[in-house]
Amino acid sequence: MSEDLKRTPLYENHLALKGKMVPFAGWEMPVQYSGLLAEHEAVRTKAGLFDVSHMGEVWVEGKEAEKMLNYLTCNDVSKLVDGKAQYTAITKSDGTLIDDIIIYRMNSEKFLVCVNASNADKDFDWFCKHNKFDATCRNESDQYGQIAIQGPAAISILEKYTGEEFAESLQFFHHRYVSLAGTDVLVARTGYTGEDGAELFIPKNSVATIWDELLVAGASQGLVPCGLGARDTLRLEACLPLYGHELSEEVSAIESGISPFVKVDKESDFLGKEILTKHKNEGAPRALVGFYVDSPGIVREGCNVFSEAGQRIGFTTSGTKSPTLGKALGLAVIDSDYKKPNTKLLIEVRGRQLECHVVKRPFYRRAK
Repeated sequence: MSEDLKRTPLYENHLALKGKMVPFAGWEMPVQYSGLLAEHEAVRTKAGLFDVSHMGEVWVEGKEAEKMLNYLTCNDVSKLVDGKAQYTAITKSDGTLIDDIIIYRMNSEKFLVCVNASNADKDFDWFCKHNKFDATCRNESDQYGQIAIQGPAAISILEKYTGEEFAESLQFFHHRYVSLAGTDVLVARTGYTGEDGAELFIPKNSVATIWDELLVAGASQGLVPCGLGARDTLRLEACLPLYGHELSEEVSAIESGISPFVKVDKESDFLGKEILTKHKNEGAPRALVGFYVDSPGIVREGCNVFSEAGQRIGFTTSGTKSPTLGKALGLAVIDSDYKKPNTKLLIEVRGRQLECHVVKRPFYRRAK
């Protein structure tokens, strides 16, 4: 494997667990351990542990830190309070996306921004380029590791390991610091699987210890290590977007399916507000849709989508055979005229057109 690939603090742990390592966004990461299907099922029914240390961490601090983030992102950062997190996206003036991110408010002048692995440097440079505020930015991506524990048993396992109570006191998209392995760890009730769980931001020297101890603490409740393969099928079933697939600099925030997180009525101006207001109020020319595949076969990203009449109307962004639902499905950006559920589509896969139909998103929603 290329020597240029970065490795997370858990690289040796993955080898010890016989993880199959692959290149991903400039990193050498485990795609699976026991197997994608088993890992996927573990997260849906028990719990899985993911290394997400390739994700980036950028701190934004200062008197106008909130003002800066509100200008550079489409959600309303002013609605955050200490200990709360917010999903949002960094928008360009044309309404397309630099990245989707999560912002964690520590206090009114200190915010942690979690960015996608492939975009960490790009996002930080974008922040610096557009920083006309009384605020500072620090890229500390090389100082942290991240672990995600996900699944119905995830919070119970985390409580057992930490001796802390999270089920009632740590609500969805909230966070707090906990002392683990002799260091302060930020525990956030967030995730990327469609299940309950948490993500832990850990100083890199303590990541391996906490990873190993969590696997031991959760073994009796079915906790297993999981790779990027299961992470992708899980997020796709839940219709959670992935940058470089559903989200990009080619498709607007509204067209990408994240309209609920685009607050065009917030008091703050922000990059792309004019075009995104138009898209939100008048309708965008394209829309992200979910689809089921009716013909035999599986659709992947990058396939052309046609109407029943044979007109090219868009492209697929993701596709798989759902382990939970047992059917082939995917996401596509298509002309808005064809976005209604049950609309017939033809998707070209290796010279063959597969019959598909539009369905309501998400494909999977966990029971509360």
